[in-house]
Amino acid sequence: MISLRKIWTVAERDIRMFLRYKFLLIMRAIWFVSQISLFGLVVNTMFTTKVQNAVGGSYFNYYAAGIIITMLYSTAVFIGYDIYEEADHGVIEYLLSVPVSRKELVLGRSIGGGLRSFMYVGPMMLFVLYLLGVSSFLQLLLALLSLFLFTFGVAGFSITLAVSIKSSDRFDILMGVTDALIVRLSTTLYPIAFMPQYYAGIASFNPLTFAADLFRWGAGMESTALTPPLLSAFGIIAFFSIFTFLGIFLHERRLEGGGWQ
Repeated sequence: MISLRKIWTVAERDIRMFLRYKFLLIMRAIWFVSQISLFGLVVNTMFTTKVQNAVGGSYFNYYAAGIIITMLYSTAVFIGYDIYEEADHGVIEYLLSVPVSRKELVLGRSIGGGLRSFMYVGPMMLFVLYLLGVSSFLQLLLALLSLFLFTFGVAGFSITLAVSIKSSDRFDILMGVTDALIVRLSTTLYPIAFMPQYYAGIASFNPLTFAADLFRWGAGMESTALTPPLLSAFGIIAFFSIFTFLGIFLHERRLEGGGWQ
């Protein structure tokens, strides 16, 4: 039987570990400020009225909301790098020996990876919401609940890749390629209405698209450029469920009998 106390113990441990990466946290914060204060404002002046109207009246607002989702994604995915660091120091074997089941371990790590992403990005999210304004707190609450599942799903996705590959170099290369594709083939930065058709088809099923458009909807950015909120919520739930299940399945199969090697 799964113990909620053990799951939370694992999650709490990952949250504490994340706070050690002070340099990384500072650099991510600087990146966020530069994107909002420099790139977002500059690019906003370059778009025509047609584009501005398509994204709800302001590309800057559209872009700022998308940056929050990229921050949530990139922070949650870092849990995979933690796994490799633990493997190098023999911590994986220790974690497999403690009285915590594989299911509890994966669920705890996914929750911890999601929570620490939300905790870190939370102040930036509040700042962006202040810029955007909030028309309905109920819509915002529903969107934030879905974004919690999104971050848990991203952490599960990262864990799934980590235990599948078992090579830090290959994982680093794959995540670099994946990050470049999954962010740019989504509506985090670009409205789907102005994408080439072959890009738009992929972006329509991208979990970052679901998360970004749902966050915009929660902030009251009503526009025809957004994915319907019910479809976005369903897509996030499916993404979360698939990679949580895969993370548990692969932990039980790939690490069967003990260690990382």
